[in-house]
Amino acid sequence: MTQSHDQHTEHIAVDDPIIEVRDASVTYDEGTSYVLDGVSLDLGRGEILGVVGESGSGKSMLASALLDAVPDPGLLSGTIEYHPDSGAATDILELDTEDLRALRWEEISMVFQGAMSSFNPTMSLRKHFVETLEAHDEDVEAGMDRAHELLEDLYLEPDRVLSSYPHELSGGMQQRALIALSLVLEPEVLVMDEPTAALDLLMQRSILLLLDDLKEKYDLTMLFITHDLPLVAALADRMAIMYAFRLIEIGQTEEIINHAAHPYTRALLNSTPNLDAPLEEMRPIEGQSPAPINMPDGCAYHPRCPLAEDQCRTEVPDFHIVAGDHGSACFNWRESYDEIELVHLDDGERAIPEGDRQ
Repeated sequence: MTQSHDQHTEHIAVDDPIIEVRDASVTYDEGTSYVLDGVSLDLGRGEILGVVGESGSGKSMLASALLDAVPDPGLLSGTIEYHPDSGAATDILELDTEDLRALRWEEISMVFQGAMSSFNPTMSLRKHFVETLEAHDEDVEAGMDRAHELLEDLYLEPDRVLSSYPHELSGGMQQRALIALSLVLEPEVLVMDEPTAALDLLMQRSILLLLDDLKEKYDLTMLFITHDLPLVAALADRMAIMYAFRLIEIGQTEEIINHAAHPYTRALLNSTPNLDAPLEEMRPIEGQSPAPINMPDGCAYHPRCPLAEDQCRTEVPDFHIVAGDHGSACFNWRESYDEIELVHLDDGERAIPEGDRQ
């Protein structure tokens, strides 16, 4: 089967975007394999946007694209504009090596999954902070004062942590120290790629609460990538759902949770065991998401979708405005409300208010 790449770049705009992504694609194998396919979205200044999808959906590749850090030999195309508080917009993909180095950490910082792999095991935490500050020509003394404050904000004892080597800290402490390191240069945007995936549930929730506090104190914008929909629902202002390297739904978090329009999003909600529904009501998603080298024509979800029709098998759906700033890339989004009930809602909540959906 061959892959179709004719999805329009329509998107849901925000009033004050700090990052604008337009038609971002990443290809391998001389352009024959897409691992990010025509993604367009806005990240609003001061918001937390949660990006959700199964493993292999393209979430992490989107994060790498935002920093023009796609691993070789991947080819990144499209436009990614950064709008600082002051000054002209910057096309990240047009920056030279030195300007790109300055943008990373200073303007847009990233926290990866698994803090242990992000730290040099032969260096103390203090050395990590000092080297980061020196590499960006920052005043080390002032920067270390910020480091102390950030570590305290994350409920860590600064002197102990800074004098430790990574292996001397627990997983939760390492992850919080990595968050502090990512913020020491006072970036505007924090991109978090599955930052709590290796931690237990209690530590995940704890770090989410701390992130919410940091966002308010430091006026941060966050992009939070995860496969765990309920986890990000507790934190994010908006949610973007990805499937098979494409963005398929986006909207306010409450809107997505209660009125998801794409059949995949509704299936994802119904397969998640820790929303509000009893475990016995959870419904696994049948089948598997496609691999980059074996993408179906049309809507990539159609082989797993109970609502798929001939049009879905041959055409890539554009984004349809469902309500307000809620968009869904599905031909049959209206039918999904009746055909795929959300098990975490009671009967009264399942009804779609008259006139609220276009």
